[in-house]
Amino acid sequence: MATTSFILSAVLVAMACVKASRVRAWRTSINPSAPEVTDSSFVVARILLLVMAVLGVYTGFHSLAVADNGSWSDAELTSAVKGATRDLNGSFEYGDPYDDGTAPADFDGEYATKLEDEIIEHGGGDAPQYGVDASLTGPTTATEATYRITAGGAAKAFCMHVTRAHTDDVESVAPGLPGDAAKVTMPEYTYAVSSRAGEC
Repeated sequence: MATTSFILSAVLVAMACVKASRVRAWRTSINPSAPEVTDSSFVVARILLLVMAVLGVYTGFHSLAVADNGSWSDAELTSAVKGATRDLNGSFEYGDPYDDGTAPADFDGEYATKLEDEIIEHGGGDAPQYGVDASLTGPTTATEATYRITAGGAAKAFCMHVTRAHTDDVESVAPGLPGDAAKVTMPEYTYAVSSRAGEC
């Protein structure tokens, strides 16, 4: 789209530069009885051609900007992965009250989506709000997983390693229940996250 706009703009500028005498000679060779074209008509035509050429150049640059905003660059992905790693490393969550601290992490579903969302959030103003993929790679256990991080448009890939540890049990009180029945214990899980450029 951008290339077409630039080419059409160049053609319009070339048309605006054609001398009036050449156009008159061309019209006379095709239709000798055609009425004479005034100089003011040529001026108006040149102005219109140049205005259309400027609009074409603007459209071309706008198309380039849209294309850039629709894909990730290596620099954007690098910055986003570093920011997501920094924020996720040391993060924690509470498990289900019925979990005794041994339930496996949902690395294939919920955590993969969390990684993608976190990377997109750290993408910055120019990066698109989509296109990031966190795919499990290598062996996955109940507490450990490795992800291959890619994004549409970026040539780089990143390897992100995640480990979840049961670090504590937190007791809370459920409202509306009497005495000991109101006490609920939930496991606390802490995540260690690291990443590096390249394949896993």
